[in-house]
Amino acid sequence: MKHTERTSSGFNANVAAALSYLIGFVSGLIFLLVERDNKFVRFHAMQSTLFFVGIVVIDVLLQVIPILGALVVIFLLIPLSAVVWLLMMYKAYQGEDYKLPLVGQWAADRI
Repeated sequence: MKHTERTSSGFNANVAAALSYLIGFVSGLIFLLVERDNKFVRFHAMQSTLFFVGIVVIDVLLQVIPILGALVVIFLLIPLSAVVWLLMMYKAYQGEDYKLPLVGQWAADRI
């Protein structure tokens, strides 16, 4: 279902939700601050923020492990986060309230 109603940001809701993933937690935070009323956009903005902050934390922790940490980041974490990033932008644009494991329900409970 497309969310075609306008939001506080001036975008259609499905576009704003997709854009909340565009620059990771930065765009998520921006839409959390700008969008006050639309729960669909706020959910995706919160989920984006939580997911990408988690990726950054995992990246920092893995960088502490010499060589192996860098390999895990390069060959697992980056490709996985890129796939999730594209998938979530697509799902949000399609109007889906798709919840990621771990952070999805947490995001839904806090909007």
